[in-house]
Amino acid sequence: MRALAVAVGLIGFAGLSARAETMVIRNATILTVTKGTIQKGSILIRDGKIAEVGETVDTPAGATAMDAAGLYVMPGIIDCHSHIATEAVNEGSVSVSSMVGIPDTLNPEDIHIYDALAGGVTTANILHGSANAIGGKTVVIKMRWGKTAPELPFAGAPPGIKFALGENPKRQGNPSVFRSTNLRYPATRMGVADTIREAFNEAKIYQAKWNDYRAAVARGEKAIPPRQDLKLDPLVEVLEGKRLVHAHCYRADEILMLLKIADDYGFKIRTLQHVLEGYKVAGEIAAHGTGASTFSDWYGYKEEANDAIPYNAAIMARKGVLVSLNSDSEQLMRHLNDEAAKVMKYGGMSETEALSMITINPAKQLEIDSRVGSIEVGKDADLAIFDGHPLSNYSKVVKTIIDGQVYFDRANDLAQRPAREKEKERLFELDKQRMKAAQSGPRRTGPEVRE
Repeated sequence: MRALAVAVGLIGFAGLSARAETMVIRNATILTVTKGTIQKGSILIRDGKIAEVGETVDTPAGATAMDAAGLYVMPGIIDCHSHIATEAVNEGSVSVSSMVGIPDTLNPEDIHIYDALAGGVTTANILHGSANAIGGKTVVIKMRWGKTAPELPFAGAPPGIKFALGENPKRQGNPSVFRSTNLRYPATRMGVADTIREAFNEAKIYQAKWNDYRAAVARGEKAIPPRQDLKLDPLVEVLEGKRLVHAHCYRADEILMLLKIADDYGFKIRTLQHVLEGYKVAGEIAAHGTGASTFSDWYGYKEEANDAIPYNAAIMARKGVLVSLNSDSEQLMRHLNDEAAKVMKYGGMSETEALSMITINPAKQLEIDSRVGSIEVGKDADLAIFDGHPLSNYSKVVKTIIDGQVYFDRANDLAQRPAREKEKERLFELDKQRMKAAQSGPRRTGPEVRE
């Protein structure tokens, strides 16, 4: 099935722009997010960047022109919590798995990258799972469908790491959930807190050893470097502000617990993920300088999500918290514009505030807002073009552009669907023939069939 998805996806990519080109989008309603709305405006894209924005722009010779009359152009949507493009998300065998990383297992052939493009998503924060108190390293990617794994990461985006509180990490050590003798610590919420503290105790000792070694070298002494520890290296980066912490959480008491740990050890939590009880402690979250990446109205699906309310995002925002809306789902990811619209109903947010929660706010949380998140001169030409206002659930994405290159074109996609269906039929028939041949042939034994 994976081979089928890849073949079908590549057919969808065929015929799109192979490289960034000079392009002018004219007569569009431009939702800049940070600089207001421009009616019948134009955007000049050159070398993958936004070169000009306004009611009129100069059209260079040879530029491709797109008449976008009746269409809406907004910044590419940014999802601050996703697990697409990965082979596996949880290294759940240990409580601290900071030595592993999502960048090592990116899968550029995941068809959900193309699905995300169809929803106007251009950037996503790809996270390790939530089985560990301290999980693996994260990576921000652009939805460059058809590119290789090394071409997916967002160049210059700060690296991150996943933390997790509550049910998910503690149940790995709970015999009432897993009837196994191979259980690990912790099995309680207080154990999760202790696990995080002990990890940073180790990291501080490790950091001190390296600082002593570097100081000795600077004095001209012949010193032996400490043994490198791949588990502690990322935690030292957290202590030094070089790696962002994205923490899965739900309950207010645990949110306060984690903020206190961060204060005790001198680092910041960059985003609280899910944070469904954030409205209860919004003031404390704002005082810590922590962002919140939450669901619009997805709640009640497990015990620790029972106190969630759809006004959560608006309440936190009004209390001064930088709030974004995320998907945590390859399906919901295609409809983040609809999720943003809900904060207007639940909390009375404005159109701009709603759009900010899926554009400039997550860009700020990921510290990539100098490059993406709004339509401004000098930023990456990452755009989503809709056939109606993006906050209407009747609107559809017409084109998605990344770095000035068209990666999704709805008209092209529709035109190629018959060819995709034919290719699917051919591949299914080929699989049937192979299975039939394997069943009728001699049975093989030995190492080659156990591979």
